[in-house]
Parts: sequence; structure tokens; C-alpha cells
Amino acid sequence: MSLPSFFGDMSMCLWKQGKGTSSKDDGMHVTLAERIREWNTRHRSLLRLILLIIFLYLFIFSLELMGASLKMFGKEFARSLIYTTTNPVAGLFIGILATSIIQSSSSTTSIVIGMVAGGALEISSAIPIMMGANIGTSVTNTLVSLQHINRSNEFNRAFSAAIVNDVFNIFAVLVLFPIQIATNFLNISATFMGEAFQYIGALTLLSPVKILTYPLVDFLKEHLGSYPFIIFILSLLLLLFSLKMMVDALRVLVVKKAEVWFDRFLFKTAFHAFLVGLLLTVMVQSSSITTSLVVPMAAAGVLTLKQVFPYTLGSNVGTTVTAILSALVTGNLAAITVAFSHLLFNISGMIIWWPLKCAPIFVARSFSQYSMRNKIIPFGYIIIMFFIVPLLGIYFFR
Repeated sequence: MSLPSFFGDMSMCLWKQGKGTSSKDDGMHVTLAERIREWNTRHRSLLRLILLIIFLYLFIFSLELMGASLKMFGKEFARSLIYTTTNPVAGLFIGILATSIIQSSSSTTSIVIGMVAGGALEISSAIPIMMGANIGTSVTNTLVSLQHINRSNEFNRAFSAAIVNDVFNIFAVLVLFPIQIATNFLNISATFMGEAFQYIGALTLLSPVKILTYPLVDFLKEHLGSYPFIIFILSLLLLLFSLKMMVDALRVLVVKKAEVWFDRFLFKTAFHAFLVGLLLTVMVQSSSITTSLVVPMAAAGVLTLKQVFPYTLGSNVGTTVTAILSALVTGNLAAITVAFSHLLFNISGMIIWWPLKCAPIFVARSFSQYSMRNKIIPFGYIIIMFFIVPLLGIYFFR
């Protein structure tokens, strides 16, 4: 073999080897880059999930703080309102106004049960107040939906998800209130249940939400208790901030994955959605919180209005558990009767309007679309529906 051909073959061999080595190195670099990218994606998702949990806590904390601040300067007013009721129609409007002020149907029903147990209020006067409390408690999630008012599509979904509970409760009152006045069926049925459960007693549920939020809420109440308005402003700012961050996190992290998860599991059927609303409300002991939680999910497109509707029905039933347990602890038959009448009212309304769900859903969706014409309409709805109309009703029917 000649020297030139030897060097030619050697160079060709080295070139091929070098080329092969380069390919392996490139493959190794590509694999490493993909692993780094996958690691970043995974840990970025984990970080976003942690942030979502933090903002969710702040959101729940802000609701608890807002309720605490309103109770500081609103509870005595609510109690004085309830004391003055004699006319059942006035009682209905008092329930709406008192609950709208303190933003807690559990607080209103607890006040009513305490007054009934103490003999300060008749059962016939208490039942309309409980009905009104169902309407008034939905002011919280309606306020939450206003966070989306600058994004029309999101607001349309959020506002309709918020007011579908209003519409259901109004429809239930329109049907059941005249029947109650004419037949007293809630009192009769609830008395029968009260006699059966009167002596069993009850354990007080310990809300995990209160465990997580109470120390900080109590700290602020202790140091700023003389200035409830400052606490209210702080809670409102926290609510707006945490809700915006929650929506942003949901949009990035949850929308695609949660849509499948919610559809396949929690909200796969209407009954599943009802159970989720029921159990979650029993655990946190606040329908305002549970119904407010789904508003940003509806805004993000994770949940549809048809899925939200049975969920709100479940939350309405679940919120009666706290009052029932409180009444059972007293052992007072009148108080237990009032608590069970609240449960029966929600069940009766559900029996009537769940099969006819197209009506409340249509009204909620139509009014939400109408509200998009002008930003004043949603604010006007809240002021008129939860404050002006009840005040006028109390004035004319007392």
C-alpha cells in the first residue's frame, strides 16, 4: 500500500469516527436539554400549584375577614331587625337584608334559632326569615364575580354562575312562600322531624377553614377591633388581589388539566356536582365560601353553568347542617323545628326546580348577557336586590 493511500484511508476513518462521535454527543446534548426542559416544566407547575394554594388561602381568609368585619358593626343591627318582625312578608325581607349585611346565612339562622329557643321569636315568624337568608347569602359570590367585570367573556360566565343561585332561591320563595302561608307545611313537617331528633343531641363541627384562618382573623380583630371599616377595606383588597392571582394561576395551570378532571370525576354528573357542593359546604360550614370558589372556575371556563347549578343546590342544603347541629345541642323543640324547616325549604325548592333547571339557568344567563351592556347594571342589581328592595319591603309590610 502506498503512503498516500494509507493516509487517505486513515483520514477517512478518522472523519467517519469523528462524525459518529459528534452524532452521539449531539444526541446526548439533545437528551440533556430535553431533561432540563422537562424538569423546569415540572417544577414550574409545582411552583404554580403552591402559589395557587397560597392565593386560595388568602381568598378564603379575605372572605372570613370580611364576614368578621361586617359582623362587628352589622350583627347588632341584624338582631334588632329580626326582633321587630311580625308580618311574614316583612320577615322575608328582613332575612334578605340581615344576611346581606353580615354576609352569612349561618349567622342569621343562628341568631334566629337562639331567639326562638329563648322565646323571643315565634316559629311562624322565624321561617320566612330563614327563606330570606337563602337569598341574602348569595350576595358574596355576586360580589366576587365583579372582579371579572373588565373582561367581558369571563364576566359573562362568572356573573351567570354567581346569580344562578339568586335566581333559584327567588324562584323557590315565589312558589313555596305562598304555600307556607296558606298551609304552614314547613312548620308541620319540621315539627314532626324535630320531635324525632329532639333528644339525640349533636357534636359541634369543627370547620377546617376556621382552624386555618381563625388565628390571623382573631389577631386583626384584637388589634383593629375598634376600626371594623379598616378591616373591611383590608379584606376587600385581599379579596380582589387573591382572586385575580387565583384566576391567573387557574388560567395557566388548571384550565386544560382541571377541565378533564372536573368533567370525569367531581362534576361528571349533576348528582356528583350536588354531592361536592353538599359535602364541601358541610366541611367549611359556609355556603358563601363554597359558591364563591366556583365563580373563578366558571370565569376561566373550567365549569359550565349547568355544572354549577346542582353544585349550588348542594351548598344550599349543606349550609343548613350548622344550624341543625346548633339547634340539636339546645334540645329546644321550637329551635330544632326552625332549623329543620330551613332544610325542608331547600329540599322542597330543589325538588321543584332541579327538574326545571332550564328556567333558572336561562334567566341567569340572559340577565348576565344583558348586564354586559353597561357596567353599572351589575352594581345596580346588587344594591337594589339585596338592600333597596328589602328596605322598602320592611317599610311597607311592617
